[in-house]
Amino acid sequence: MTADRFDPATSDIRWQKAWDDAQTFRADDASPRPRSYVLEMFPYPSGRIHIGHVRNYTMGDVLARYKRMKGFEVLHPMGWDAFGMPAENAAMEKGVHPGGWTRDNIANMKAQLKRLGFALDWSREIATCEPEYYGHEQSLFIDLYQAGLVYRKESAVNWDPIDHTVLANEQVIDGRGWRSGALVEKRKLNQWFLKITQFADDLLNGLGTLDKWPEKVRLMQENWIGKSQGLQFRFALSNGETLEVYTTRPDTIFGASFVAVAAEHPIAQAVAAANPAAAEFIALCRQGGTTAAELETAEKLGYATGITARHPFTGEDLPVYIANFVLMDYGTGAIMAVPGHDQRDFDFASKYDLPILRVVAAHAEDADRPFGAEAEAGDGILVNSSFLDGLPVAQAKAEVIARAQAEGWGEGKTVWRLRDWGVSRQRYWGTPIPFVHCEICGVVPVPKKQLPVTLPDDVDFSVPGNPLDRHPTWKHVDCPQCGHAARRETDTLDTFVDSSWYFLRFASQPTDAPFDPAVIAQWLPVEQYIGGIEHAILHLLYARFWTRALAHIGKIDITEPFASLFTQGMVTHETYERRNPENGQPIFFSPTEVERSSDGAVLRADGAPVEIGRVIKMSKSKKNVVDPDEIVARYGADAIRWFMLSDSPPERDLPWSEAGIEGCARFVQRLWRLFAQYDATATGEDKAVARKAHQTVHAVAADIEALGFNKAVARIYELTGVIEKAAPSASRSEAIRMLLQLIGPMMPHLAEEAWSAMGEGLVADAAWPPVDPALLVDDEVTVAVQVKGKLRDTLTVAKGTSREDLERLALASEKVQRALDGAEIRKIIVVPDRLVNLVA
Repeated sequence: MTADRFDPATSDIRWQKAWDDAQTFRADDASPRPRSYVLEMFPYPSGRIHIGHVRNYTMGDVLARYKRMKGFEVLHPMGWDAFGMPAENAAMEKGVHPGGWTRDNIANMKAQLKRLGFALDWSREIATCEPEYYGHEQSLFIDLYQAGLVYRKESAVNWDPIDHTVLANEQVIDGRGWRSGALVEKRKLNQWFLKITQFADDLLNGLGTLDKWPEKVRLMQENWIGKSQGLQFRFALSNGETLEVYTTRPDTIFGASFVAVAAEHPIAQAVAAANPAAAEFIALCRQGGTTAAELETAEKLGYATGITARHPFTGEDLPVYIANFVLMDYGTGAIMAVPGHDQRDFDFASKYDLPILRVVAAHAEDADRPFGAEAEAGDGILVNSSFLDGLPVAQAKAEVIARAQAEGWGEGKTVWRLRDWGVSRQRYWGTPIPFVHCEICGVVPVPKKQLPVTLPDDVDFSVPGNPLDRHPTWKHVDCPQCGHAARRETDTLDTFVDSSWYFLRFASQPTDAPFDPAVIAQWLPVEQYIGGIEHAILHLLYARFWTRALAHIGKIDITEPFASLFTQGMVTHETYERRNPENGQPIFFSPTEVERSSDGAVLRADGAPVEIGRVIKMSKSKKNVVDPDEIVARYGADAIRWFMLSDSPPERDLPWSEAGIEGCARFVQRLWRLFAQYDATATGEDKAVARKAHQTVHAVAADIEALGFNKAVARIYELTGVIEKAAPSASRSEAIRMLLQLIGPMMPHLAEEAWSAMGEGLVADAAWPPVDPALLVDDEVTVAVQVKGKLRDTLTVAKGTSREDLERLALASEKVQRALDGAEIRKIIVVPDRLVNLVA
């Protein structure tokens, strides 16, 4: 090592090429070594890797490299979640083809990932937009259809009448299409569904086995699945019909003050058929959202039908409303409304001046206490509820269910919040659903020998709607069953389907099948899965379902795809802004436009101050983003990798700072200078340095396995300081060599450069340094000496020093004698290896 400074500009590229040439990180299915599958959630190819990606992939990379050093055959792949709306938006806005836009982005982002030196097996790279991937997905979809796990039914959707497309709830803003601005309609369309509800119990029970998942993620999934015990019962209506409702809170039945039905409910439709005002209200409801979450925040609106429902206990007549916050797809499409103890009902009753009754209270004396501005959903005892008064909630529930069943107007029932997964999307850039519609044969799957059903390239985005539906030739085919003219399915699959099995395709990639189950059994489940908390519900739930569904039809033998899950925190940055003098709106500036100092910040362009805002998630709209390419060009890949691992625990947010990355770059050079001091010919023993090196190796290994990267970094800093202060010796040189191996997974380019100078080959192929168990135990300890409870001195002694010797050494201390100042010692308390306390 002759250079005074480590040069990442040349070193990074050299070692990345060396790893590529040697196929260092290519996983071997035939290897006899134990397996470790490390996977980060694959990215959407938006065009640029952002700093959050860098943190996510650095964590997985350190673990993957460490596992290789520990003797595992490691699978650490990368691919692209490449279908979806952004590509179609680009096609409409920029006049480009979604495929070309996507593949260009993949090429850019792949180059960025390679520049960061990640230990990825690029031989297994997949992109979900390629026919060699989605053709196998089509095959699996047909398999699930033939097993009864895929079906079609009519379902309510958000429909944009100008763009002629179904909108996700997130694309409906204030009741209007996000692009067209048109008032969104609720329409009934035939949609494809996956029968996830068939696995609801298993998905819920399986959460109990995932002890290496964050508790908050398991709770989020449990709530989404939403198993609840309740009462399904029938109201007698004033028009002679009955109305079936379901409630999870039958204990509150005496608090019911009205009944509400969904706009699509048969009773609502019957009223609307004879009443134009009701029909107009239902049309208004169709402009709202379609999910419970969205309706939670919308204004609660209703229409009085003039029908009443007879209360099963009191005989009171309750008014029946059509309400915009009741969904036909949840429960029975009708509810018993208890305003005192449900916020949606409370808001509705407040708006329409309906009674709000208290039937649950903390104490009996609170029975007549008035409500404040909100409903009270807490636990307690029943009040104002006839025979239920004084009972706790659970007992009251059971009592109401028992009476309903005995009297024949209701029965106890378990229901689920989870609904079957609607996978139809009326757009082009997705996996074509492999079915044909024939007027003679009905819905017919495409024969597998004709897969993949590929997307046509000659599509036109100048007209609103799905290009597949109006393509002049693509959708026109012969029925594979009878040969008559038929029509392809023009819906494509929800992109969540693409990401529900990609981890299986990474593990096994035969050309004639989605995967080889024998190879899957070698690699799965994924040992460590890493990704953002934003995917805690849908992606993870769908992946768990898809794995179970494939096991159900005999394709694989596992049911849980991810043994361990880690959700990393975000990378954050302060914002810089000024107010627009004309409208008062903020104008944001990027970090590169701003000169930051301890006194504040100024805009480089004019030298005038800018306001420093809060430290928040990096956002393009706030311009507080950091370009990884710029950081790598300035400081090298190892510095940014080291920064991502430093300071903050990996599950917490990491504030970005220029001072922080500069400090990491200085530490890279500090290590380089230390590695230059390695001397294979050095002699002499330094037991303290050797002990510290072995203890650090042992502790860092435990930290990496627990994903405690910031703790590992702190230990490496500490060991570096100890080595720097130590005199030359064989022990010191050995500690330098061990330190170099320790930083191999974290700063791989620096490590390779120094390792090469030692004539050792690739550090990526080196083993994790072994530790001497004898050196893991300290043979010296520091004992505190207190006088009258205050620390006066410390003793460095051999571990296990006797009580008598500790007393003698403590009494011999000059500091102790000064503190005693001639006072009589009444008692001496000795805690071996820890404490001597002199009581005077």
